[in-house]
Amino acid sequence: MNVKRLTLIFTAAIAFFTLSFKIRSKQVLEGYIYWVTGNRMPSPDVKQAAPSGYSTTLFIYELTNRKQATAINNSPFYSNISTKLVKTVKSNDEGYFKVKLPPGTYSLFVKKDNSFYANLFEGDNINPVKVEAGKFTNVKVNVDYDAVY
Repeated sequence: MNVKRLTLIFTAAIAFFTLSFKIRSKQVLEGYIYWVTGNRMPSPDVKQAAPSGYSTTLFIYELTNRKQATAINNSPFYSNISTKLVKTVKSNDEGYFKVKLPPGTYSLFVKKDNSFYANLFEGDNINPVKVEAGKFTNVKVNVDYDAVY
């Protein structure tokens, strides 16, 4: 093998691994967790207070459907989740969080006491979010079990 060809192969390999690392490092889930309380019914006479950032732990599970979690009295609270916990991340005082994840679809939960809470559904899937290769995924998580709609 001549030196030019070897140099070209070596340069291509470095470029491939550098690009591959950059793509993997951009697979990020980030967003805000908000604490929502009070009467949230729309009214022309009453301006609603904006939700406030909420410092808590976000639990990121493999995609979870309703059959894979034990709901408490048909509510958005769960006593058990049978899918795998992938990661946890703590939000700051403004509710902001950021975490690297492999591409995939996940379910997001927060905790209240000993129960998990998630109030969004897509079909039978609980609070799903899709993280795509090489992309930032932004989400907003509302913790609104003390709100009235």
